[in-house]
Amino acid sequence: MSKSIRVDEETHAALAALKGDDESFDELLSRLLRERRETIDAGAGLWSGTDAAEGARAAREEMKEDVGTR
Repeated sequence: MSKSIRVDEETHAALAALKGDDESFDELLSRLLRERRETIDAGAGLWSGTDAAEGARAAREEMKEDVGTR
């Protein structure tokens, strides 16, 4: 079963620019989703064994505190 989705002309043009000549829009969207998943999977566990996650949490909390004082 196929579905239709509405996109504005600017979005359509951007997608068309990414689409290969022999690629359908369905194939393009599937490829983009696959690439995004692969990118996310590649980054999973990147901070494992480091204190980077705690540093990021501390930086986020500091930024939230700064926003509250303005």
